[in-house]
Amino acid sequence: MARKREKGFPPAPEPLPVAVVDNHTHLESIAGVLPDDVPDPGLSGHLEQARAVGVTAMVQIGCDLDSARWSVHAAQQYPELVAGVAIHPNEAVLHAGVREVAPDGLDPDPRARHEKNLDEAIAEIAELARADRVRTVGESGLDYFRAGEQGRAAQRDAFRAHIALAKELDLPLQIHDREAHEDVLEVLKQDGAPRRTVFHCFSGDAEMAAECVRRGYYLSFSGTVTFKAADEIRSAAMLAPAEQLLVETDAPYLTPHPYRGRPNAPYLAAHTLRVLAEVRQERLETLCDMVRTTSEEIYGPW
Repeated sequence: MARKREKGFPPAPEPLPVAVVDNHTHLESIAGVLPDDVPDPGLSGHLEQARAVGVTAMVQIGCDLDSARWSVHAAQQYPELVAGVAIHPNEAVLHAGVREVAPDGLDPDPRARHEKNLDEAIAEIAELARADRVRTVGESGLDYFRAGEQGRAAQRDAFRAHIALAKELDLPLQIHDREAHEDVLEVLKQDGAPRRTVFHCFSGDAEMAAECVRRGYYLSFSGTVTFKAADEIRSAAMLAPAEQLLVETDAPYLTPHPYRGRPNAPYLAAHTLRVLAEVRQERLETLCDMVRTTSEEIYGPW
């Protein structure tokens, strides 16, 4: 008889020896992925669960108009959070009125918020980015899996607008890069990257990591670094200098192995960080201390 597959949150990892930052999470989205029989801990519950294992600070990313507004409000209410705001590249496609079927094969799914055109949406993000507790512009970039030719043009326009906004406000930029490595690097080269540029959920190989390191970018590793087939990402994680390395959950997505398929939340950054320390053959305490220090150098103190 097959074993029943677990659906709820994974068990809590052992607490970390030094408190760390989850560089990228979507707390507002966790409830939407939970099975009907799994209770939602709520925002305060997630923060408490993370704090118990040493994940005491988070960068809450709102990358559509609704979640951006939510993220700013949440960061102003909870000292564990700072906010990032942007129009995600896949959102940019819909705001631009593009309705083509992309390589993912999915039909476009515009919502009420997409009645604002792309310029209007980015203008609202620019206003939100000036609010208290907003510490980064992101996530923005290119996603060629979910965009055809028209959509990719809209993504590039939005990416350039976010680069300009980050530089204008002297905020870090968090980058979304899916199947678009060369073009992301080329746009950053042409436009000039912000002073602090973070590749969220780094998905490139060691060669790309070396180029990012050479340019002074930061590499943030998610649960993907724990996946069995992710040898190239682990090679990149081994290569990255500790002072240019971050950890994240991208919750509720990318739950680390061996819990794939179950909901993700910020407390599981502790699990991923342990795997990173093993991959890098580095003392866990040393890596935690560096991740915390680097996070505060990028985003400021919490």
